[in-house]
Amino acid sequence: MDLHLKETLIHGDVVYDGNFLQVHRDTVSLPDGKHTTREYFRHPGAVVILPVFEDGRVLLERQFRYPSDCVFIEFPAGKLEKGEDPLLCAQRELREETGYTATDWQFICTIHNAIAYSDEHLDIYLARGLIEGDRDLDEGEFLDIFTLPFDDLMESVRLGKITDVKTMIGAFWLDKIRRGEWHAVGDK
Repeated sequence: MDLHLKETLIHGDVVYDGNFLQVHRDTVSLPDGKHTTREYFRHPGAVVILPVFEDGRVLLERQFRYPSDCVFIEFPAGKLEKGEDPLLCAQRELREETGYTATDWQFICTIHNAIAYSDEHLDIYLARGLIEGDRDLDEGEFLDIFTLPFDDLMESVRLGKITDVKTMIGAFWLDKIRRGEWHAVGDK
């Protein structure tokens, strides 16, 4: 179907193999037969959780992100362990980072947040029926949790106080769900 757009691998190398990411440099053949180089990150994938309380408030985190040298407001999220089921990862990450568990989980969608230079994908889940518990942060993980009324979440996105793409997409999904315009896809 889209073969006229396909690039074909000629030769590839792993130029960096870290604990979390791999950097690849591949030589590919373009649709016109010319050759070029593609450099990209391999990423194990991740999950994003949209925790919503019965009164409509959302649960968010404040976390310092080293590459950008600032604190971001984000929905809870975390990377998949090798072979881990995404829903189980979402449940684990919500509990570890926030202390909350949820009785109702719905798969929302999958996003690819950096398609030009990474194969990373994030599965987004809606979590309702939140039950407070104890956090179990990973060693070296520091973050604050807080709640925000939904309208304040949207205003924070509009004003540029929230710039994290996964959180912005999650907020827009929640807005569509609240309005009854979109529905969760279901199980994944």
